[in-house]
Amino acid sequence: MSRKSISFLMIVLLVIPVQAIADGHAEKWYQSQWCSENKGQMEVVMPDDSRCDCVTEKHAIEFDFAGKWSEAIGQSLNYAMQTGKRAGIVMIVEKQKDRRFWIRLNSIIQQFGLPIDTWIMTPKE
Repeated sequence: MSRKSISFLMIVLLVIPVQAIADGHAEKWYQSQWCSENKGQMEVVMPDDSRCDCVTEKHAIEFDFAGKWSEAIGQSLNYAMQTGKRAGIVMIVEKQKDRRFWIRLNSIIQQFGLPIDTWIMTPKE
C-alpha cells in the first residue's frame, strides 16, 4: 500500500468517528443517562452472551438511534424472552426529520400488538 493510500485511510478512520460524535452524543451516553435515572443496570450479559443495554425491575431495554428502529424490535424481544421481563426500546432521535422513525416504530408495535414499551430521548441542550 502506498504512503498516500495509508494517509488517506488514516484520515477516514479518524474523521468518521469524530463526525458521528459531532452530530450528537454516542449511544452509550444516552444509555447511561436513562438507565441511571430509571435505576437500571447497564450492559447485562444474557444467557446467549448478548448484552442487554439496560435492565430495570420491569424491563429489558434496547437503545438505538432512530434509523435502527427495526433492529431494536428484534433485540428488545430477544432480551425480554431471556429475562422474563417486558421488552422496551429507548429510541434516540437527534434530528427532527428522524421523528418519522419514532412514528413508524410505535405504529408497528400497535398494529401487531407487540409487547414492547417505548421511550424517546432527544439531545439535552
